Amino acid sequence: MITNIRFRLILSHLTVIVLAMALSGVVLLSLIEQYFLQAAHNSLMAQARLTAAAILPDAPPAEESQPPLANLLQQQAPQNLFLESANVSQLQAGNFQLDPRADVTLQLGAQLNTHIRILNASGTVLVDSQGAAGSTTVGTRLQANRLIQQAQQGQSASDRLEGNTLALALPVMHADNLVAIVYLRQPLADMFIVLDDLRSRWLLSTTGGLLLSAVVGLVLSQVIVKPLRRLTAAAEAVADGNFNQQVSINSRDELGRLSHTFNQMTARLQAARQMQTDFVANVSHELRTPLTSVKTMIETLRHGAFDDEAVREPFLAILERETDRLIRLVNDLLLLSRVDSQGLHLRRTPVALDALIQKALRPLMEQYPNRIHLQEVDQGCVMVDADRIAQVFINVTHNALTYSPPHSTVTIAACRQAAAELRLTISDHGIGIPAAELPRIGQRFYRTDSARSRLQGGSGLGLAIARALVEAHTGQLWLNSTEGVGTQVHFTLPLG
Repeated sequence: MITNIRFRLILSHLTVIVLAMALSGVVLLSLIEQYFLQAAHNSLMAQARLTAAAILPDAPPAEESQPPLANLLQQQAPQNLFLESANVSQLQAGNFQLDPRADVTLQLGAQLNTHIRILNASGTVLVDSQGAAGSTTVGTRLQANRLIQQAQQGQSASDRLEGNTLALALPVMHADNLVAIVYLRQPLADMFIVLDDLRSRWLLSTTGGLLLSAVVGLVLSQVIVKPLRRLTAAAEAVADGNFNQQVSINSRDELGRLSHTFNQMTARLQAARQMQTDFVANVSHELRTPLTSVKTMIETLRHGAFDDEAVREPFLAILERETDRLIRLVNDLLLLSRVDSQGLHLRRTPVALDALIQKALRPLMEQYPNRIHLQEVDQGCVMVDADRIAQVFINVTHNALTYSPPHSTVTIAACRQAAAELRLTISDHGIGIPAAELPRIGQRFYRTDSARSRLQGGSGLGLAIARALVEAHTGQLWLNSTEGVGTQVHFTLPLG
C-alpha cells in the first residue's frame, strides 16, 4: 500500500499536520505554564513585600527590578491584599524580636491559600500562618533550605519545590542588616488543573483536526491522482502502439502542463509514425518505378534485342539514366539519414560567396543560358562547408528553373540579415505554390505536381535536403510564394 501515491500523499499531509500541531501545542502549553509560574512568583513577591512592610514598617525590604508582567502586577495591586497585625515586632539593641504578648494574625485578602512564615536571621520560625511557630527549620527539603540560605545572604530567591509548590524567601533589611526573612509557599494545584484541562482540549482539537485533515487529504489526493491515472492509462496505450491519445487539461498547474506536454508528445509521435509510413511508401514507389523499367529493359535485351544495335543503344541509355536516378535517390536518403542522426560532418572554411555560387551553378548556367541572374551577391566570405552549400544552391535553383516558364529568369540576391548572418534569396517567376500546399513544401517526397516532377526525374527530396543542410549550418530556410506570380526561397548562412 505504501507504493500507492495517494496513500503517500495523505500520509505526508497528515504527518506535516501532526508535527505542526504537536510542536505548536508543546510550545503553547510550555509558554502558558511559564506564564502561570511567573504570575505565581509575582503574586508571592507582592505578598512577601506586604508582610515585610507590616512586620517592620520602618525597614523596607530589598528592592528588586520590576517584573516583566506589568499588567499582572496591576491586577495584583497592594490594595487587593491586606495584612492584619498588632504589636508584631520590636527592635532591641539591633535585634529583631516579636512581642510574645502580641496577638499576631495574618490574613490575605486575595484568599490565595498561601503559607506564610516569618523567620529571624538565624532561620528560626517566629510566626507561621498555620500555627507551627518555634521550629528551627522550614522543612527537610534541600531546595527550601537553599532558599533560606540565599535570603540570609541578603538575596531574594524563589524555586519550584517537590509536590508542585512554589516557594519564595525575601530578606527584610534594616540599616543594611538582615533582621528577618519572609518565607512563603503556595500550592500550584489549581495551575496544573488548568494545564491538564488545556492539554485535554488540545488533544481533542488535535484529534478533530486530524480527522478533518484526513478528509481534506482524501479529496486533494483524488484531485491530484485522477489526472495522473488518466495520464498513466494514456501512456500505456501509447506503449501498446496507439498514438491517437489525448488527455483533458483541467488546470494550469504542473499537472496541466504535464498533460499539455503529453498531448504534444503523442501528436508528434503520431505525426512521426505517419511520416515514417509515408516515407516507406514513397521510397518504395520511387524505387519501384526505375527498378521496373530496368527489369523490363533487361528482359527485352535478353530476348534478342541486345543483338540489334538500333534497339540496344537506346535501351542501354535508359538503363544508365535509371541507374543514375537510383544512385541519386540512395545518396539523398543517406544524406538525410546522416542529418537526422547528427552524423553529418561539416568541414567549415571561409569561402567567398560569389565564387561559391559561380562554381556551384556553372552546370545549370550552361544548361539554362541567360536564365540565372546574380544580383548583389558580393558580400564577402561565409563560414560553411562549400560542397554542402553548393548542393543547396543547386537544388533550390534547379527547382526554380524547373517550375518557371522557359524564358523567365531566376534571380539570386544576398544581404546582411544580422552582424554575423547573411540572408540569400532565390526568386523565380514561375507557377507559384498554392497557399494550401505551402506548409507542406520541404517535406520529404512531397511534390506539388507529382506527375511532372517524376517525368523530369525529381524525387521530392531536393528542398528537404536543402533545408536540412542549411539548418545543419545553424541557419533557417523558408518560402514565400504567390500562385501564378512566383516563389522566393530565403535561407541564412553564417558570415566568415
